[in-house]
Amino acid sequence: MTTEKELREKLRKIEALFAGASTHGERAAAMAARDRILEKLREFESTERPIEMRFTLADGWQVRLFLALCRRYGLKPYRRHGQRRTTVMLSVVPRFVNDILWPEFSQLAEALGDYLEEATERIIREEVFRNTDADVMAD
Repeated sequence: MTTEKELREKLRKIEALFAGASTHGERAAAMAARDRILEKLREFESTERPIEMRFTLADGWQVRLFLALCRRYGLKPYRRHGQRRTTVMLSVVPRFVNDILWPEFSQLAEALGDYLEEATERIIREEVFRNTDADVMAD
């Protein structure tokens, strides 16, 4: 079972991986990783022009995660009138999305999804009913 502390550490390590970090100091490493990623974004922007990209995400919590990650890197996500809540628009350099933003988001979403799944199972098992097997349906 993953604890919230372990999840937070895993999320920091994922960010450090995409920043190319080699140190493991808690807050300092996270800030340094963010700064390295911002530097890569500026580097990509100096050689490529941003384009408008559309992202369709699975659910509300993935949208919130993606928005937070975009804002962390100074990007300005938006939605056009009439677009679904799971759609996010972004004017960004494609190389940044392909090399850093989307792979990092995917790994963060997977780690959070695993954590949420474990927490949901545990809470249902402990507070509602012991058998949480969704595959077994009674007639």
